[in-house]
Amino acid sequence: MTATPQILRFAALGDSLTAGLGDPVPGGGWRGWAALLAEGLTAGPRDATLLNVSSSGALTTDVAGRQLAEARLVRPHLASVLVGVNDTLRGSYDIQAIAQRLHAVLGTLRADGTVVLTACLPDPGQMLGLPEALARPLARRMGAVNAVVHALSERHGAIHVHLAGPSWVTDRALWSVDRLHPSELGHRLIAREFHAVLAAAGHATGAAPARTLDGPGPGRAAGAWWMATRGTKWIADRCTDLLPDLARLALLEVRHRMAGTDSLLDARARHTTAWALASLDAGSGPGLQACPGVEDSARR
Repeated sequence: MTATPQILRFAALGDSLTAGLGDPVPGGGWRGWAALLAEGLTAGPRDATLLNVSSSGALTTDVAGRQLAEARLVRPHLASVLVGVNDTLRGSYDIQAIAQRLHAVLGTLRADGTVVLTACLPDPGQMLGLPEALARPLARRMGAVNAVVHALSERHGAIHVHLAGPSWVTDRALWSVDRLHPSELGHRLIAREFHAVLAAAGHATGAAPARTLDGPGPGRAAGAWWMATRGTKWIADRCTDLLPDLARLALLEVRHRMAGTDSLLDARARHTTAWALASLDAGSGPGLQACPGVEDSARR
């Protein structure tokens, strides 16, 4: 019988969400949901360590490359993989390549015996309140990524939570002034969501992260000021290579809407996503299933 390890090793892979942006700590730097979750993974004499290899702006190719290699060095018992939003903000977006990378990451970690955490995420166009002609193409991309994450989570037996539903998207208290990263409250609730499913599966024995905030969050005025002074530049910096492609997608959106055929764009996105999953070499797995909110967000 294998002895219970005295130290539970938790590796966090992903982008700025997992790096903790939106949850600052005194003196500079970020904490975030992964650090909050780590504190509640164990109880008693057993301890937990966190290796956070995530980075702001990371793509699925970064997670499948450097981050996965670094995480495997510590032989984690638990690993989180939250990534994909930045892939939707690139002109190089390719749902088949995204599916292949995530399939490789989840498959490798599970083959190592690691318990894997995943999540569906809100689409950035909706969070930023972009015009519909711009938001809907991004929503389709994010919906496709979420559908892939959901299907691969089932296929590989990952523990999955839904963070793309209306309750997450519409509650402004859960989001920082940049409208894309969780606030301290948002990070705490993400940590609590993961803790709940881990505890139910017997993987978390410590106390759930508290909802109590370290301090008051920014108000609406701070959000408006950020959007007016820094938000536009942030979007331009993030979407430099996307803008020409997004303009093409927006024009296509308008043309289809005027012709009354915009439902064809939704159908094409679903077909491409299903084909990407079917092309994986993992053998037969559960069929394509969308997260709550995925289909709705793809049609906004």
